[in-house]
Amino acid sequence: MSALLAELIAQAEAEGASLSVLRGIAEEAGENAAARALARLGLADAGAAKDMAELRELLAAWRDAKRSAVRAVLAWMTHMLTACLLVGLAVKLGFSGWVK
Repeated sequence: MSALLAELIAQAEAEGASLSVLRGIAEEAGENAAARALARLGLADAGAAKDMAELRELLAAWRDAKRSAVRAVLAWMTHMLTACLLVGLAVKLGFSGWVK
């Protein structure tokens, strides 16, 4: 509970309001605000839970694809670096004469 809400509840209780009634009012206000926020986001309909599940699956698939792409690029770079190292080593040791 936020400090302002706690202070307002304490003030109302001091003026004679029941604590349980005040907590009920605060809970109902919170639920109404959450429902209003979901409606503004377009998530208040019956299919919203399914839509969110699909979005989460899509996001997970995107993250997996991104991770796979990064791994593939790193593997490619490692192979290229190894190949360049082997070519440089062959030139340094004089194996270029074998090609002629």
